[in-house]
Amino acid sequence: MNLTQLRQFLTLTQTLHFNRAAELSHISPSTLSRCIQQLEEELGAQLFLRDNRSAELTPAGSRLVSFARETLQQWDTLRDNIQMNSTQLQGALSLYCSVTASYSFLYEILANFRRKHTLIEIKLHTGDPALAIERVVAGHEDVAIAARQETMPQEMDFKRIMYSPLVLIQPADSPWSPSPATDTQSYWQSIPYIVSERGVARDRLDTWFRRRRINPRIYAQVAGHEAIVSMVSLGLGVGLVPQIVLENSPLANKVKPHSIQPFLKPYEVGICVLTKRLKSPIVRAFWEQIKES
Repeated sequence: MNLTQLRQFLTLTQTLHFNRAAELSHISPSTLSRCIQQLEEELGAQLFLRDNRSAELTPAGSRLVSFARETLQQWDTLRDNIQMNSTQLQGALSLYCSVTASYSFLYEILANFRRKHTLIEIKLHTGDPALAIERVVAGHEDVAIAARQETMPQEMDFKRIMYSPLVLIQPADSPWSPSPATDTQSYWQSIPYIVSERGVARDRLDTWFRRRRINPRIYAQVAGHEAIVSMVSLGLGVGLVPQIVLENSPLANKVKPHSIQPFLKPYEVGICVLTKRLKSPIVRAFWEQIKES
């Protein structure tokens, strides 16, 4: 048993889905399955009742949850206490963000931090922004750049960096060019949509569909807003993305905003961290240098 196995175990207890937990842990489902089997062999008890996709904790698994959380917390406390006795901060900071965030405003944030703390290693992971908050809650990342959800976890702090409007885009040579008079239910149901698999933008688009009583024609569901821009540029449908993604996309000239835009709440981008992780000198140093917009 090691700390990595305990973290992977806790991730599975939060998702109760092997494929989802494996994605969050950046491992294959088979590797996660072997991890759980090894823990079960060492404990001599079954931790999950599972089928091909989902899982359910057994009583033994529930007991291990408490042990795993306490063990990881004690490790973090020990590491933080050692850091407090050091004259200069050193160690590692794990950060998660989307590809767009990594090459838009992340450089300035990290450049300022690196100038002050040269001995801290930055571990940057990029991927679907919809996973950001889950990865922080699961303990895979110290901090993440994420979109504020309608309901944030109570144990999490959030500092806003910017607002970005959500824009419905279509191919530059799109056949879908309606006039305001064609803003009807039948028109919106005739369009193929490229949508996010999950996340804030998907939730707001789904809400808009329900309010308009639109049964959308979903052409594809993808991970990450950058993939939406790519598929829309190929003429496969229309999609909803944050404006910051569109502005930073190399394919921006191959798409254009739809002539009719749904009225949606802007995408609020910021830094998120678990409140308890602010006890870490490294995490706190990074957090304090972020100025809320």
